[in-house]
Amino acid sequence: MKILLNGISGYMGREVAKLCNAGYRGTELSVGVDPSAVGDEAPAVYTSLNEVTDTSGVDCIVDFSHHAVTEALTSFAVSRRLPLVVATTGHTEEELQMIREAAKCVPVFHSGNMSLGIALLVELAKITALALPEAEIEIIEKHHNRKIDAPSGTALMLANSIRDIRPEATYNLGRSGHGKRAPEEIGIHSIRMGNIVGEHEVIIGTPNQTITLKHEAHDRALFAEGALAAAAFLVSCPPGMYDMQSLISSEDGAESDFSAVIG
Repeated sequence: MKILLNGISGYMGREVAKLCNAGYRGTELSVGVDPSAVGDEAPAVYTSLNEVTDTSGVDCIVDFSHHAVTEALTSFAVSRRLPLVVATTGHTEEELQMIREAAKCVPVFHSGNMSLGIALLVELAKITALALPEAEIEIIEKHHNRKIDAPSGTALMLANSIRDIRPEATYNLGRSGHGKRAPEEIGIHSIRMGNIVGEHEVIIGTPNQTITLKHEAHDRALFAEGALAAAAFLVSCPPGMYDMQSLISSEDGAESDFSAVIG
């Protein structure tokens, strides 16, 4: 499977490139794109998607760049009928709509986090929130000091999944000021320091008990592996929107394939 890697020079782009060049899951780095791409290990490297004229050797696009390029990225994928894995976070609502529109034409995999562990955390949080309908919920996320968006895409993914079963829920981002906590609130708190790869904690509490669910990422390679597993899953899918839940619950063997990512 040949990959066009958008954002090849970034932290995560370099991790994906390393895995592709090692033949991880049968992947091969075909094209790299990044505004600062210099000397990256790919057969063809460009500073812009506009420079890529030949995609005959590409099976899937993996994006680890910046949400600001969403319009160019989705237009590129649609015009060339290429599956697209969007592993970037921080999208505006307008950019998310662009992704949804692209999914009408090509298969698009979009997730706020490319970890199977996080996908399991999402499901556990939903189960717990459903079982304890009166419980108060807080989410704490920690990342390195270079991360731009806050809250993280993963924190919002967790909150959104809980709001699926609690439609009245509202978000309180970085609580401050005066006033009591509203019963329907989900508090979301962001910490940025050092070189923390990623930690997400969901605290679900009633007056008599508290359940804490936590996931820690120890190495960024985890997300690179997940993105390539998503690409392998996506290339056989029809147009539509897909995510980690789609992958782990698929009936076409992707579930067993994905076990290799954490095995």
